[in-house]
Amino acid sequence: MSHGPVLLMVDDRASSFTRYAARTLPDDLVLLRFAEFRRDLTEDYLRQTAHLPAFWVREGAPLAEEARRYEDWAAGLPVRPTRFCNPSEPRQAVAQRFAALAGLPHLTDRQVTWVRDKAEMKTRFRELGLRTAGFARVQRAREVEWFAERHGWPLVLKPVDSFACVDTYRLTGPDALAGIDFGARDWMVEEFLGGTEWEVCTLIHGGEVLDAWPSAMPCRPLDIVDGAMNANISVGTDEAPPVDLRALLQLIVTGMGIDHGYAHMEFFLVDGEVFAGEIGVRLAGCEIPANHGHAYGFDVFGATLDVYLGRRPDLRYRERRCAGDLLLPLPGSGTVRRITPAAELLRLPGVVEAVLKVGVGDSVSARRASHNASGYAHVVGASIGEVEKRMREVLDTFTIEVSADRETGGTATSGPAARTATRTARAAATSAANSATISATTERGPAR
Repeated sequence: MSHGPVLLMVDDRASSFTRYAARTLPDDLVLLRFAEFRRDLTEDYLRQTAHLPAFWVREGAPLAEEARRYEDWAAGLPVRPTRFCNPSEPRQAVAQRFAALAGLPHLTDRQVTWVRDKAEMKTRFRELGLRTAGFARVQRAREVEWFAERHGWPLVLKPVDSFACVDTYRLTGPDALAGIDFGARDWMVEEFLGGTEWEVCTLIHGGEVLDAWPSAMPCRPLDIVDGAMNANISVGTDEAPPVDLRALLQLIVTGMGIDHGYAHMEFFLVDGEVFAGEIGVRLAGCEIPANHGHAYGFDVFGATLDVYLGRRPDLRYRERRCAGDLLLPLPGSGTVRRITPAAELLRLPGVVEAVLKVGVGDSVSARRASHNASGYAHVVGASIGEVEKRMREVLDTFTIEVSADRETGGTATSGPAARTATRTARAAATSAANSATISATTERGPAR
């Protein structure tokens, strides 16, 4: 029996948030799925969510036609959805268009452009008075070189609609442009900023930023995709950056006309000045939202559902500590031959949760993306430094061995016995260049 407004939620992959929603809203949740992304939903997850009504958007069908079909289908539900939530970054545009066609709360096309097209996003940031790295749209290698003549190397090259660092590269010179297919995507180039990179998340209700939860990153995302430690640390202590983050977010939320939802932003502190990076109006990736729950001692997923259901959440905190998600390595594609049990990780200091996404015998596919992982561990501590130290102890304990397919041959291993094979060697190499810990006090301006 429904106890409140019913939520239509985009469900294109299993996540901690979607699993939470499926458990806690058994009568108030309807799933919106896209047939072309069916492969991203495992049979196990489909069984776990089989009790929920789910509407499948057919592959290749006009969206307006699918919205009309949804209207007929929703008329047969006990209570039809009146609220909408899209936690997916890559599905943002199509999901918000569908919600508009279905008469549900949604982002406008202009708002979607601001939060998906990174060049338009940074243009909007500047219109609101914020600093950003220098940037430009580019369509060929020569245009990147012209940009470098003005701004210097290294540079960052990325698709304007990329996420999780997919197809995002740090270029150190013209030779690094070899092999990039400029005709495949819409690209932009930007200055590589020095200083310290941070993240911050918020919940928005009625256009108001309710709070700001900063996160430290022991290693930058572009270093992570090249093998550095993959972690985020929610900072519920006085180690948070000396910036009025709530005011920063409110400026953007007001300037973009965002009414409600979860927002996740990256920014840089360079010689004490804030440079806006990127923002997404959807849940943060990896396990970052859960970090905030562990750091502040509250039900972060319940609060997130509240704002999407039109309710103001009760943000009363029971903790003030640091808590992070450490993504466990996935060193290659093939078949998992050996992996450290989660129970062994849970015995380590500060580890409050450990989840393995793969097991022995599973076929896995690694990719160059910041969310590439075989699982994760949540680690808590009194400070950023303590959490990072405990995370490195987890990495020293964790081992995974993946046997490659016959075509490629070989075995990929990550763990204490494979220091030079994958993650550990690259993490050591990037540690010095990236100051390793986010708590470093030395900052520098845009790299030249």
